[in-house]
Amino acid sequence: MPVNIFISCAIGSLLGYILVKITKTPPHLKGLVIACSSAANLGNMLMIILPALCEETNSPFGDSSTCSAYGEAYASLSLAAQAIYVWSILYSIMRTSANSIVKETAEIFSETSAEPLLVSHSSSEDNIYQVDLPDEGNQRMSTFGKMKQCFMTTIRSKSLKMIFTPATIAAIVGFIVGIVSPFRKALVDDSAPFHVIYSSIDLIGEAGIPSMTLVVGANLLKGLKGSAVKTSLLLGILIIRNILLPVSGIAVVKAAMHFGLVGSYSLYQFTLLLQYAIPPAMNIGTILQMIGTGEAEFSVVMLWNYVVAAFSLTLWTAFYMWLVT
Repeated sequence: MPVNIFISCAIGSLLGYILVKITKTPPHLKGLVIACSSAANLGNMLMIILPALCEETNSPFGDSSTCSAYGEAYASLSLAAQAIYVWSILYSIMRTSANSIVKETAEIFSETSAEPLLVSHSSSEDNIYQVDLPDEGNQRMSTFGKMKQCFMTTIRSKSLKMIFTPATIAAIVGFIVGIVSPFRKALVDDSAPFHVIYSSIDLIGEAGIPSMTLVVGANLLKGLKGSAVKTSLLLGILIIRNILLPVSGIAVVKAAMHFGLVGSYSLYQFTLLLQYAIPPAMNIGTILQMIGTGEAEFSVVMLWNYVVAAFSLTLWTAFYMWLVT
């Protein structure tokens, strides 16, 4: 499943990059287009869709309790894998795109500012014939010092701090608890000594879905005011998210089934397919707010994506259910 999410993000990023070239998107919006074309709102959508399908009377996915348990596991794993991708690779792409505004502003300012009338070159001319004798001890110390400084700079860098956000840390901790048997037996099992901790976290987590729904509504409300998003760009993102990605998902999952990489459990196959048809992730808006650019454009893109997804996601869900059963 994490590999499938990575493939879907890679395909979406490639299609978004092609769209950027075709529509000649402004530099500061390139990251937004690639993000909206690749990252999906997997966790919240799957948490809503899968349990609802499992609780149906004539559900094609078997027993409702078993289906719900597997559905929650698939949704949680999808959310964790997507969060790691969004806050690492995608954040770097969007930050680089946003920095283009700063560079363009700096270039314009440097071109319009007056150059100094007198330039002193005395210091460089005085040191033309100065030669430093090599000192191996100092050179070794200098190299070690540079490596230490580079390591400390990396550890304290803002980019690394942004990768290890609370969502990413929670995903890593969740993987560790789920994989390491002693932790799982101490927290998750019904007879676990610290099961109360897991129950409390689960109770708080259940409030996350309606909270995120409110955030989605607030962002969509901003989109009603409109912004300077080209119609061609908006249509391109809608086509990528609602047509091209779902179709490519069928090809990827069918190829994986052909090579024996995917089991025969219909709910698992359905989840893999559904990951390609879900609208863009809300974390993109959080990143844009932190960067300070593209928020109005993102709200418009999200508004139309979720309006169209109300119909397209329903159709793709029905088609995927027919396909796997």
